[in-house]
Order: sequence, then C-alpha cells, then structure tokens
Amino acid sequence: MRATVIHGPNDIRIEEVPDPRIQQPSDAVVRVVSACICGSDLWAYRGVAARVPGQRIGHEFLGVVEETGSAVTGFAPGDFVVAPFVWSDGTCDHCREGLQTSCPHGGFWGEVGSDGGQGEAVRVPYADGTLVRLPKDAATDDALVPALLALSDVLSTGHHAAVSARVRPGATVAVVGDGAVGLCGVLAARRLGAERIITLGRHRARTDIARSFGATDVVAERGEAAIEAIRDLTGGQGAHAVLEAVGTEESMRTALSIARDGGAVGYVGVPHGGSAGVDIGQMFNRNITLAGGVAPARAYIPELLTDVLAGVIDPAPVFDRTVGLDGVPDGYRAMDDRSALKVRIAF
Repeated sequence: MRATVIHGPNDIRIEEVPDPRIQQPSDAVVRVVSACICGSDLWAYRGVAARVPGQRIGHEFLGVVEETGSAVTGFAPGDFVVAPFVWSDGTCDHCREGLQTSCPHGGFWGEVGSDGGQGEAVRVPYADGTLVRLPKDAATDDALVPALLALSDVLSTGHHAAVSARVRPGATVAVVGDGAVGLCGVLAARRLGAERIITLGRHRARTDIARSFGATDVVAERGEAAIEAIRDLTGGQGAHAVLEAVGTEESMRTALSIARDGGAVGYVGVPHGGSAGVDIGQMFNRNITLAGGVAPARAYIPELLTDVLAGVIDPAPVFDRTVGLDGVPDGYRAMDDRSALKVRIAF
C-alpha cells in the first residue's frame, strides 16, 4: 500500500510500504477513507520533534473495517469507524476511568513500528477498545465525513480543554490559539453553555470561523497587549475559563494572566518552551486551577458523535483544503506557511 512517511525536516514523502496484517487476535485492519494533517505533525515537519527517517506519520482517520482478529467481538468487516489518535485496550484501570491516553498497552499512530493514519490502511491494535462505530451510510456523505473526522482529535481535544477549564453555562471563556484545536474549543465552549467567548487570533479567515462557532469577541493583540485587552473586555476581571491551545511559553503565560481569580485554565497545546510560562506564585495567589493534557478522545467521542450526527455542532469548517494522498507533501507546506488551516486527505 501507499502511505506518508517522514525522512527529516521538510521531507514528507508518499511511499510504498508493507500492507498491514492481523498480528494479534485483538487487531483489526481498517481501510482509510479520510485522514488529515494535524498542527502537531508540524513539529516533526519543522524538525522540532525528532523522528526516525522513514517513520510513518498521521494520527487522525476514518475508515472501513476490512479484517478482524479472532478475539474482536465488537466489529466486523464493512463497519465504518473512527479511530481516536491513541489506541487503548479498553479494559485497564485507566481506560475504565476514561483516561485511555494512559493505557499501559496503548500507543500513538505513527510511532515507530506502527502504521500512521496518513496511509491507505492501518493495523488497529485492541480494536474493541479503540474504535468507535459510525453509521455506514455516513461514509458516502461528503458533508458529514469532515465533521466525523474531527472527532478523532481536534474536536475531542478542544472539548478536553473546555472540560478541563470547567466551562459552564453563563461563563465567560477566552480561547488562546486560532488553530483547529482552538476553534474547536470555541465550539465546545458554546456547546457547554458559555455566555461570552473571546478568541485570541489575528488571522481573519480563522477568526471568522471562530465567530461562526460562537465567539462573541476577537482579540488580535498578543502578550501584554492581549492581557490588557481581555481585562478591558471583562471589566478588569478576566475570564472564568481559559482554553490554551498553542503550547508555547508565551501562550501559557497569557492564559494564566487572563484567567480571573478563582478561574481555570484548560491546557491542550503540545508544550514547547521549557516551563511553558507556568508561574506557580501567580496561580497560588489568585486561586487559579490548571488542568488538561493529552485529550482522552476515546472517552469523549460517543457523546460528541451524538451531537455531530444531530447537527448540533459542526466542526467541518476547520478543514479548508482537501488533497489526495499524492498532495500530502503540499498539504504540509500549506499548513506550515499558514496558507491552509487544516488539510483533509480524501482516499
């Protein structure tokens, strides 16, 4: 089959690789229908995150089950499924508690020795614990497929930020970051009943999406200017809940500074920058809660899926470009130079 591999910074290739096959009784082989490029993939593309030359890449995909191992009971060939960005056994203590990202048998698509999501097929370990079934007729619904694909990572991650920041009805929420995760955080905050949602971003196409998702205010400033702008908008108090979706030292410092006393910051941006701007003294003095981390997408997908299928939420607009598999290298370049927000791959 053909799949995306990374050979080094700015070196993404489409190559022939071995077809996936059942290796354990709990495995399934899934033929990929739709996948995408994640903002976190860019850290490897830019050379910030180390990768082994020839390693697979990509961790978001929808597909059709082609084959199942003898121990798989929940899925059969022909099922349309979504895979969260981490596989998990579904039976360990962490999985039962809804923290599948800490499963001792889990792993990330594209790690050494595993298939990446940006390929024609994927071997799925622990299929019963990992996959979520979708309506079969949705596989041919061109309008619905992008929204379902967002469940695999960005929608679930935006939701995790909102839950971690304790978004509640009537709350004022600020979202740091105008990438796909930040935009999905806006959508999640609206879904959870936030009354006011302030998005921090300076790219008009992205802030327009944020407004369509429920943002009531846009702050284009950064650093101290952004902090002052949020204070002006909130009568000097700040936001009840802040969603941090960038992962840099500056973004975390901003997030903590714009939370009101007694507020909470939900952080989901992959950390880059040492201490990531965390000031324990500030948090202590102002009773600010910091929570978040890697989103347990498998725990969130069922409830979010219900609202996506009902049309209550539609994250599809975060995908602003679609390519075939051969177009993936160009897709990486487009996301890297910010001419594309999030690139979807159609098979």
